[in-house]
Amino acid sequence: MIRRFLLPALAALLTACSPAQEGPCETRIFESMPYLVCRFEPAGDDIRLFLRDETGAPFGQFDRLANSVAAQGGSLIFAMNAGMYHDDRRPVGLYVEEEQSEMGLVKNAGPGNFGMLPNGVFWIDGRSAGVTETLAYDARFTEDPPRFATQSGPMLVIDGELHPDLNPDGTSLRRRNGVGISADGEEVFFVISDAPVNFHSFARLFRDELRTPNALYLDGAVSKVYVPSLERNESGLDMGPIVGVVRRSDRS
Repeated sequence: MIRRFLLPALAALLTACSPAQEGPCETRIFESMPYLVCRFEPAGDDIRLFLRDETGAPFGQFDRLANSVAAQGGSLIFAMNAGMYHDDRRPVGLYVEEEQSEMGLVKNAGPGNFGMLPNGVFWIDGRSAGVTETLAYDARFTEDPPRFATQSGPMLVIDGELHPDLNPDGTSLRRRNGVGISADGEEVFFVISDAPVNFHSFARLFRDELRTPNALYLDGAVSKVYVPSLERNESGLDMGPIVGVVRRSDRS
């Protein structure tokens, strides 16, 4: 009963206190819950996946990644954890970076959220990006892997329908993050909840608010975001795969 009143109050407070936001990220209230929604265009924005630095050690934290990008003449303008990982930060499922696979595609059901089929893959290739169910991804990219890919699960929205195993009355409430693709494939939406939500509510945000026909869950135990323009640089446990958007430092 207390949660029922506190969470809408939190959403209202965030709405009242948030300044007008410019740029790719904004706070949205959906069904009285606050979310940070960041929109990018794969045709024009440099979206990449990151896991290890030049020594082979996982970046783990946004600061380490941002420093590495800066050393190469760029600016990290956005980042988010991008898939589940083992204790040593190895990805649980498929991970492709610069067309090189570190882990292979996992097609079978298994324990935990990752193994709740259908799961899927977020990928970036040239000026295109997508969220594709695992078996469909396998059929599409068997011979020619994309530049970047990360597998996670479960799918939240599949061809406009919610994942069949999501429960609207689910009692597992967590801060969650995920990614969805617009129907025309021209926009990528990265979302993190700013209050604990269940799977069904999170999936409805993608289907009903953002109108993304396909969306993928990234994590809920470790959900963090980096948006320096909003002074958000969330730390904590080291992460595995990270999705980031890079802008050249000399770009206006």
